Amino acid sequence: MNDFDYLGKGEVYLDSACQSLRPRPVIDAINKYYTEHNSCGERVKYKWGVETDEKVEATREKVLRFLKLSGRKYTVSFTLNTTYGINLILSQLDDRKFKKVMTSEIEHNSPFLSTIAFSERTGLPREVMARNEDGSIDVDSYDFTKAVVVINCASNFDGRKLVNIKEIVKAVHKAGGIIIIDAAQAMAHSSDIIRGVEVDAICFSAHKLYAPSLGVIVWRDELAEKMNVGFVGGGMVDDVNKESYLLSAEGKEHRYTRFEAGLQAWGEIVGLGAALDWLDKLPKSVWKNLEDNTKELHDFLSSSNKVHLVNKAANPTMSFYVESLDSHLLGSALSRENIMARTGYFCAHYFLDHVSKFPPLIRFSLGLHNLPEDIEKVKKIMEKIIR
Repeated sequence: MNDFDYLGKGEVYLDSACQSLRPRPVIDAINKYYTEHNSCGERVKYKWGVETDEKVEATREKVLRFLKLSGRKYTVSFTLNTTYGINLILSQLDDRKFKKVMTSEIEHNSPFLSTIAFSERTGLPREVMARNEDGSIDVDSYDFTKAVVVINCASNFDGRKLVNIKEIVKAVHKAGGIIIIDAAQAMAHSSDIIRGVEVDAICFSAHKLYAPSLGVIVWRDELAEKMNVGFVGGGMVDDVNKESYLLSAEGKEHRYTRFEAGLQAWGEIVGLGAALDWLDKLPKSVWKNLEDNTKELHDFLSSSNKVHLVNKAANPTMSFYVESLDSHLLGSALSRENIMARTGYFCAHYFLDHVSKFPPLIRFSLGLHNLPEDIEKVKKIMEKIIR
């Protein structure tokens, strides 16, 4: 694909689950911001600032359209990354309105550590739910009464989805709880799992969505009633007195500022808008290519009795280890052949190390930039290493 023409000959990038490559239109949009309308959004009246404001507002609208959520119910705020977004919400929740915090066993450290910290700070009990091989949760096995539920809708080591997400959301809301979804791994290639699902908040990282490094919180406006604003700064207020201040977020028009203290990453936000436009215009053949590449590589890894796959089904994100071979050494060997892949436990230490007792793993995570010849090269080199 010409949009990734900066990749060197023979370079195979297989770490999209960490951060996706950025297509040329996204890079061009960021460059245009810095060279044509570099300005502070929401603070200036000159024409550069007006253009920045228009593009930032358009990006908020594009995020809601992408997720099929109504702007009458939801607000889009920008932050650093998924981890920061989840912590920002949990740190300001009014814990008197809840009885427990819940997460699941296959979480990235973003939800896992933040729920530990929330429990320690508030004194509320914490519960870790089991996930089935298909990613679902047995709803009837848990009490969600006034619970803060923080879980992913797609795993970062094997891509398994929270296939019964609608059932979970219904159960949590019926029990008077709230549900915060870590959608970092779903947004690029599995957004169907979260689109149109009315959770209380969705946190994701734009850098996994073919966009610049940026965090996004998409939150239901009713969530504000369960929060005490405690992280404040410039851009959040309409007035300040000696001992008090008036939040801009009190009105719907500026509700997004509740999570936007200080100057924002305007260029990165513009880049996210460009990434969403790029994704919207991709031909079906590009998605079919990703599907075919995924199946080809998954089938190859499954065919060797020396390769132990974590995945139970084909997914662009696949983790494994090779019998009698250290994964870190394998990663280094692949690197010498210009194949870039992640090794270790991928910030999912609890489940992969302590629950499943896996040795350090290697992860291949494909993206829309990968070509069939990439997969053929990986197969050729892996066959040589395995032999």
